[in-house]
Amino acid sequence: MNKAVFLDRDGTINKEVNYLYKPEEFVFIPGAVDAIKIFRKFGYKIIVITNQAGVARGYYKEIDIKALHKYIDNILKADDTYIDAYYYCPHHPEGIIKDYKKVCECRKPGIGMIKQAAISFDIDLSKSIIIGDKEIDVQTGKNAGIGKCVLVRSGHPLDENNTVADAIYDNLLDFAKILKLN
Repeated sequence: MNKAVFLDRDGTINKEVNYLYKPEEFVFIPGAVDAIKIFRKFGYKIIVITNQAGVARGYYKEIDIKALHKYIDNILKADDTYIDAYYYCPHHPEGIIKDYKKVCECRKPGIGMIKQAAISFDIDLSKSIIIGDKEIDVQTGKNAGIGKCVLVRSGHPLDENNTVADAIYDNLLDFAKILKLN
């Protein structure tokens, strides 16, 4: 079985932009690409899991998410690395687009995206890591039985005294450097 690093997208690998879908607004958080390379070096699959309620809210379409992910792939390819897969949830219970207005298992803290990736990539969740910038990300990891659940300070403000995270780091690269030492 494989092990994976599950990454939230906005605020974890790229700078937080509300309802990001335009490639020209995408900016990697410093060190994120190097962190991805370190995770790869240690044999981890890299899987992005991201809630994208902007689809349900009518701000953008699924095709826009896919185009942004292709843009990210092109940047990473030029830097000699890659993300294995992107999973996103376009749903939200308060959405205005009928087909996307619903409660679902894929929206974090639900584990639908992780279950899909675990099947597709034969992932041992107990040997895997989830990293995000919000409590909902680590709660998703706990719900799925992921071995290590990490918060990063690079996105949303954190309540560091009230978290189920196993560890908190300033950003992806700081965590990757510690992983490298162990």
